[in-house]
Order: sequence, then structure tokens, then C-alpha cells
Amino acid sequence: MNVHGSKYRCSECGQCCQDDHRLMIHRQTHSGEKLFKCAVCGKGCTTPRNLAIHARIHSEENPHRCRVCGKAFSQAGNLAAHMRVHTGEKPYKCSSCDRCFGNSGHLRAHERHIHSSGRPHRCPDCDKQFKTGTELKRHARVHTDAKLYSCRHCSDQFRWLEQLKRHLRKSHDEGTWFTCDVCENKFVACHQLECHSFQHGGRPRPRRRCVRWGPSSP
Repeated sequence: MNVHGSKYRCSECGQCCQDDHRLMIHRQTHSGEKLFKCAVCGKGCTTPRNLAIHARIHSEENPHRCRVCGKAFSQAGNLAAHMRVHTGEKPYKCSSCDRCFGNSGHLRAHERHIHSSGRPHRCPDCDKQFKTGTELKRHARVHTDAKLYSCRHCSDQFRWLEQLKRHLRKSHDEGTWFTCDVCENKFVACHQLECHSFQHGGRPRPRRRCVRWGPSSP
């Protein structure tokens, strides 16, 4: 009867609650206030249930398991998004082009990177602007001497991942080579193969071949 004629009625939307505690929690949906704080990271949640779901991130509790590949997730929504990998479903369509995505986050990233002209991320050192925070972080290495990528075979270090991949192919014969379809010559970078292909009167599509260890086989 409280549901139909409760004195615990929300003044914003008229929804009735069973008691004052549930009414207080409901009101947070309008105010944006997050009273329930995570003891580990301090993140705020609007309900105890949402806090319990968030806490699984820290406890590594993953009760939602994929029946196809066995991968487990902490939230049912993450499992539902993962299942689209197996079904091929792509329900999120870009409003500006024909691209479709299985994940709403991928759609937002696509719209921001491809269709948006805004560049909200500014470099504090040179004022250059970027569309995404990832692009800004990558650019920031230009202003530092940080070399994040180390070769597992020698002491060489590199600022960019692609530099490490080229080094592994050239110096240690490990990784993916770019091979000419006509003469079988190998190249460490795609653009080198494209330049070479002009010798054969065209630009054949690069053929990749993985070489993990030891000398390459014919």
C-alpha cells in the first residue's frame, strides 16, 4: 500500500518509496549526490547496490562468466557487451556514417576522433591540441627523454612501440616481416615495402609473415 499511497513521495517525480531511507537514496538520482563511498579508492555511488558492484573491481570477484569462452566479468553489463564478440552484433550505429560498433564506448571514441573537430586536450609544453587524452599522452613523450619500451634481448630502449618492433625484426629476427609478393624480399617497415614495390611497376598489398625465433625460413 505504501507504493500506491505512501507519505514517502519524491517531490521531483512523484515516485513513492517504502520508507524514508529508500526515499533518501532515490532523491540522489535527481541531485547527483553520491553518499556511498568506496573504502579503497573513494569513488562515490548513489546506492549500496552500486557500491557493492563497484567493490568487485578491488576484490577481483567475477561472477558473470561467458558460456562460450569462459571469460569472467564483475558486472552483467560487461558480460553482455563481451557476448557481442561472439555473436557479431553491432547495435551502436554512428549518426554521421555507416560504421556500427558492438560497444557504446567504441562508438563515442569513433565520433570524437573521426567526426568531431574539437580538440579539448592541450599540451602544457607547446599548446598543441588533441582530440583524445591518449593522443596527448603519446605526444607528451616528445618533450621528455622517457623510453618506455625495452628490448628483451639487449639493452636498447625506445620511445615508441613501433621503434621496438622494427628493432626486433631487424636485429633479432623476431616479429612480423613485410614481404614482397614478387621477389620475396623482406622489410622491417610497411613504407619500405611500398617504396620497393615501385620497382615492380605497382604497389602490391604487403604480405606479413610472423617470425618468432631464429632465422627465417624460405
